[in-house]
Order: sequence, then C-alpha cells, then structure tokens
Amino acid sequence: MSVSRIRRIASPKKALTTALVAASAAGVVFAAAPAQAATVQAAPAAAPYAAGSAQAIARQMIPDQAQYAAFSAIVSRESGWNHTATNSSSGAYGLVQALPGSKMASAGADWKTNPATQIKWGLDYMNSRYGSPVGAWNFWQQHHWY
Repeated sequence: MSVSRIRRIASPKKALTTALVAASAAGVVFAAAPAQAATVQAAPAAAPYAAGSAQAIARQMIPDQAQYAAFSAIVSRESGWNHTATNSSSGAYGLVQALPGSKMASAGADWKTNPATQIKWGLDYMNSRYGSPVGAWNFWQQHHWY
C-alpha cells in the first residue's frame, strides 16, 4: 500500500489504523512518525502476571491503536512478549530488550518482574529516541534493531 493511498483515506482513525497495520504486516515502512509522541497512561497496580497479560497492560497504557500496533510489532520480535526474556549473547533483558536491563530501573525498582514497568520504560525510550513507537518501528524495519 502506498503512502499516497494512506493519505487519501478520509475516514475515521480506525480506517487509517487498519491501513497502517495492514501495511506493516506486508512489510511496508511507514512514511513518517506522527507529530505527537505516544502518550503513556498510568501503569496498572502491581500484581502477579499471567501469560498474555503484558499485551493487555500495554494496550491499556497505549490508547492510540497505531502506536500500540508499532509497539507490539517491536516487542513481538524482540522478546515474544516474555517479560523475563534474556539475550544470552548481549544480556539484553525484558519485553523491550533493554541493554543493560538495569536501565529500566529508572521506571521502577520492580523492572525485572513487572511488565508495566518495562512497558513504561520502553515507551519513554521510543518516544525520546524515535519520537514515538511508530518511529521506532520504522527504524526497526530498516535495521532489525532499535
């Protein structure tokens, strides 16, 4: 799907989001990051974390669907949504594969065990370095790292 086709879509955000997700799935690089960084909602209260709950937490923390889709694409490839994933060669840790993992302590002392803390840190990193998760995903698609 071309960027000009996406620009011509005059329907609500949902249609644009669907087009961006479809383009992403097809391997198309987004043309530009949105003007606004992804907003981060407050993290849910700490609790035991079941399989799959990291995605629910992220969806709650990232209300914009395009930003969530980009964040999810990166996390799926980096850690498979495993908040204890560790890269055996580099030592990168967690959902967003922070290197070193201890960097995530700036988002909370429970960075090793709390997916919400890792998501918050990851969003802050993506927003500060790439402008948004969509910007980070654009970079990731070109380099296979971010």
